[in-house]
Amino acid sequence: MQSTCRRPGLHFYWVVLAQARRAAVCRSRSSCSALTHRRPRCLPAGPRYICPALFPAGLAPPTMYDYDQVTAFLGEWGPFQRLIFFLLSASIIPNGFNGMSAVFLAGTPEHHCLVPAGANLSGEWRNASLPLEERGGRQVPSRCRRFRLQALANFSAMSLKPGRDVNLSQVEQEPCLDGWEYSPEPYLSTIVTEWDLVCDDDWKAPLTVSLFFVGVLFGSFISGQLSDRFGRKNVLFATMAIQTGFGFLQIFSTSWEMFSVFFLIVGMGQISNYVAAFVLGTEILGKSIRIIYCTLGVCIFYAFGYMLLPLFAYFIRGWRILLLALTAPGLLYIPLWWYIPESPRWLLSQGRIEEAEVIIRKAAEKNGVTPPDVIFDPMELQDLNAQDQQKYSILDLLRTRNIRYITIMCVILWMVISIGYFGLSLDTPNLHGDLYLNCFLSAVIEVPAYIISWLLLQNLPRRYSMAAVLFLGGCVLLFIQLVPSYLTAVSIVLVMIGKFGITSSFSMVYVYTAELYPTVVRNIGVGTSSMASRLGSILSPFFVYFGAYDRFLPYILMGSLTVLTGILTLFLPESYGTPLPETIEQMLRVKG
Repeated sequence: MQSTCRRPGLHFYWVVLAQARRAAVCRSRSSCSALTHRRPRCLPAGPRYICPALFPAGLAPPTMYDYDQVTAFLGEWGPFQRLIFFLLSASIIPNGFNGMSAVFLAGTPEHHCLVPAGANLSGEWRNASLPLEERGGRQVPSRCRRFRLQALANFSAMSLKPGRDVNLSQVEQEPCLDGWEYSPEPYLSTIVTEWDLVCDDDWKAPLTVSLFFVGVLFGSFISGQLSDRFGRKNVLFATMAIQTGFGFLQIFSTSWEMFSVFFLIVGMGQISNYVAAFVLGTEILGKSIRIIYCTLGVCIFYAFGYMLLPLFAYFIRGWRILLLALTAPGLLYIPLWWYIPESPRWLLSQGRIEEAEVIIRKAAEKNGVTPPDVIFDPMELQDLNAQDQQKYSILDLLRTRNIRYITIMCVILWMVISIGYFGLSLDTPNLHGDLYLNCFLSAVIEVPAYIISWLLLQNLPRRYSMAAVLFLGGCVLLFIQLVPSYLTAVSIVLVMIGKFGITSSFSMVYVYTAELYPTVVRNIGVGTSSMASRLGSILSPFFVYFGAYDRFLPYILMGSLTVLTGILTLFLPESYGTPLPETIEQMLRVKG
């Protein structure tokens, strides 16, 4: 069968082989017989033609430009790659503690209505000034109501006794007109105590966290376009500066509105530098290291930053100083500008071949290898850039019934996983036991989750692996409501197992989604699914907020959605061990 002849992408590749087997290089196309070699006819290579017969089985002649082959002489894991791997992974650490900082910055301590010292009340009436309400199966003082102080002052002046002379259930109540009194444990101050975000304004605390994730959503939209236009390195450091700079400005916030606007901008900067570091690493590192970087390097360093958060918060109980401590490490990344290079792939896409060659030659020098005289062939790059490619849009994700079903299921899958992950992470203050220990455990459990997900991706089918971890996470969350209240340790263990399952699915869903979509719309498909994930993270603080009405309601909602999503996953196609689809027509079919 005759194939279309193309100019090869790797100049040095065919030259070396041609010199080794000159007899197999044909002087003209007609001198090569497809019948003789039982392979495609010769491919044009400058003044001669390369005969495919000279390539051993499984090694096809290059048909287009291949960056990985061109830079293969650098090796996979030399000093240069190790430096890039660890520096870019380290740049993710602040994202771990800044992303979850709201757990402590927006924490709500125990509180009740303030009774002014100048109120004319006896000690007995001051102690009885707060009505009781049932919370967690116990009668505790109300957080948002008090008995009308004027009435209590009259009873006190008449020397009446509360409960004996006066039936408290018949005394008129009023809201907290003089503010609130907050417990100094476990926080000395938060934005909640600073601006009284409780009772009628208690919706503002979860909204603050949601606004941070709104910033993440906006950053997801613009980060890719910015890095494509201005370069990966420039956007990485510019957005790290935005995250650090506006984090400092938050410290001087004078109102909740001011803090929330700055928090939204911090969210934009955080996701933008995360994406830039992710892309920069995948474009610089080789194929084998790239997989480890994406699945383990970035994720584990993020978890390490998350682990540092409760450590900072344990020793710093005031929100302004804590925010300063969490923001200041961003300054430590300034020297990285001189060690992290721009992406050579991006430079080549911009026609800046000389700059790309300088970076590769410096990498070769650091790795102790000798680069070829000509690394990137300008003519090859010019030919590649000149090729016309069909344009695709988000509407192509709905073109056929099959891709439409896959898109809808992926959107649901990403949104539910995001609600579960961020909901459980933000809910740690509501768990029994020590807040700081629970937050640390929530971070630590992510490390084995990432490792397990990587092993599952390497060895087992995607569909069943995803469904298994989602069933695990969802079922244990549903089981929490059945645990007796005195077995607090069991409840915490179940929550952590749920976090383990959902975190594992979060790590795997990136790879699975990328394998389901064809090359022509893969970036659009993953981007759309990621946008659904951001919407899920925006909703997650309000799932935690439901716990104020019923302690188990967040777990019931998140557990039910996770189990249903696990069932939905079983209807997706299996992509493990199958070639990646190139066109929409080649996509794997939905089950059922």
